[in-house]
Amino acid sequence: MPERAEKHRKESHHRDSRGHRGQKGRKAFLASVISVASVVNSFAAIGALSVASAHSPDSTIDLERERARVLAAADRYVKERPITVTASHSPRSAGGLHDFFSEGDYWWPDPTNPDGPYIQRDGMSNPANFDDHRKALMRLSVQVPALVAAWQLTKDAKYAARAEDHLRAWFITPETRMNPNLQYAQAIHGRVTGRGTGIIDTIHLVEVARAIERIDLNGAPGWTAADGKSVRAWFTEYLTWMTTHPYGIAERDAKNNHGTCWIVQVAAFAHLTGDRTLLREMRERYRTVVVPNQIAADGSFPEELRRTKPYGYSLFNLEAMSTICQILSTPEENLWTFQLPDGRGITRALEYMVPFVRDKKTWPKPPDVMYDKEWPMRQSSLLFGGLALHRPDYVALWQSLPADSDVEEVIRNFFIRQPVLWLD
Repeated sequence: MPERAEKHRKESHHRDSRGHRGQKGRKAFLASVISVASVVNSFAAIGALSVASAHSPDSTIDLERERARVLAAADRYVKERPITVTASHSPRSAGGLHDFFSEGDYWWPDPTNPDGPYIQRDGMSNPANFDDHRKALMRLSVQVPALVAAWQLTKDAKYAARAEDHLRAWFITPETRMNPNLQYAQAIHGRVTGRGTGIIDTIHLVEVARAIERIDLNGAPGWTAADGKSVRAWFTEYLTWMTTHPYGIAERDAKNNHGTCWIVQVAAFAHLTGDRTLLREMRERYRTVVVPNQIAADGSFPEELRRTKPYGYSLFNLEAMSTICQILSTPEENLWTFQLPDGRGITRALEYMVPFVRDKKTWPKPPDVMYDKEWPMRQSSLLFGGLALHRPDYVALWQSLPADSDVEEVIRNFFIRQPVLWLD
């Protein structure tokens, strides 16, 4: 490990030591940042919120429809058993049975050299690449939050029990757990065994981390203090890897959605583990790095607009930035209202993108080369931003969009699905 990385590792260990004071202290920390009020009551309050606007004059959030959606999904998932990375292994992986492995999406065999290193075709996903582990992780990210949301709404222990089965399988049980690193993610055949860009694959643990917080804080039946400690230890170790390994440093410094997604993951996992120092660092990085370098004067994301899927990438980056604001904002440091002297901030980014969500036909860029018809979805940026910025028209627009999709690419790029877990 390079000297700089080793220094970061020691500092991270020090942060972790200061961030944990046992189960009692951890619950006190969570209670300070998450209201212990019932999610059902809070969602009912939102359900009563009028979101009247010129675009939807009589619209309100339909609480009963949301409840039915959550329970219909959870009733399917409660019958399914966990599948982790140990269920399959690629002969192309340089790692072991417990190591997450994926291959770069846009890399293909070279027609002029079929047995040589792969070549890039931006925006065009290679269906022959190994994606079993990514699919398993997405499955976890879909099922656990839905199950925990169902438990929050009903207090039926069967939902919590199945969610706990998944969490133990992925993060605790020696035979099935995933190693807490992405050393072998987004490999490229004939070129590299892994890349920093692969860290974006664990964006699907962001809402899982939120679900774990709900289980911890609200005392899910069957979930022990030892379970919580073991799961948080996994995320602490993963955070150390993310913030010290050269892959993590490279991803942190990315100038596009990869850098944004690094921050939202560190924020979510630090929130779970109680690492206040990392939370402060992520707030500062959002203000001093992300906003100045990623948001243009008109609110657009220039790095995303350069891609062959500019619409989808812009939505994805906005989703990640909004989730950063949702996780990290405090009464003293409200990232939703933060802006640079020239006005750039999340508010302007929403103002740029929302009209194209409302009427996609007005989008000024070419259509995405793949999956263009699948977007937009019920983007959480609309709900989070609408509530934080007092924009009922955003909430109404969120209400009107599809909440779920069976398209794998949509599931992959749509990582906040259960508002029940996020609204207090």
